[in-house]
Amino acid sequence: MATAGGARLLRAACAALGGSARRWRLLAGPRSGVGGLPGSRGPGRSARASRPLSLSAPARSSSEDKVTVHFVNRDGETITAKGKIGDSLLDVVVENNLDIDGFGACEGTLACSTCHLIFEEHIFEKLDTITDEENDMLDLAFGLTDRSRLGCQVCLKKSMDNMTVRVPEAVADARQSIDMGKTS
Repeated sequence: MATAGGARLLRAACAALGGSARRWRLLAGPRSGVGGLPGSRGPGRSARASRPLSLSAPARSSSEDKVTVHFVNRDGETITAKGKIGDSLLDVVVENNLDIDGFGACEGTLACSTCHLIFEEHIFEKLDTITDEENDMLDLAFGLTDRSRLGCQVCLKKSMDNMTVRVPEAVADARQSIDMGKTS
């Protein structure tokens, strides 16, 4: 299983591609829910109420440096957000406080598969090569397809503008054996 060193390496690579080299700082304690595990939720608990994150980053860039991403959620709802070129899709979800249940529970450390996304073929073909560590985590994901990737490992490029990614119907968190399917 990958360590936080892998996340640091990804952030450095994203920064080299034009993203900021910021770090996330959690302002409140970890989320807890079923079994008290971070990122899990009990019945009726809202994902939006959690994840108060602060980003220590320079002022936002111009809209020219932004990419529009359309997320098709588990319930079929399309959520549209913008992200900065070089940011990961996990960054887009967190920075825009998108309500995608359980997404990014390990905060991009390659310790779960909760940010599993399914890409359009023409976008998938242009993605950077997948690492062995990401492949190992994807093996644990529900609804795996030949166009599946982890959102924490995919950095935005200008050529991705207006892409649509689909959130699988269920999510598997490699850190626990709880299925958080179709609740978002």
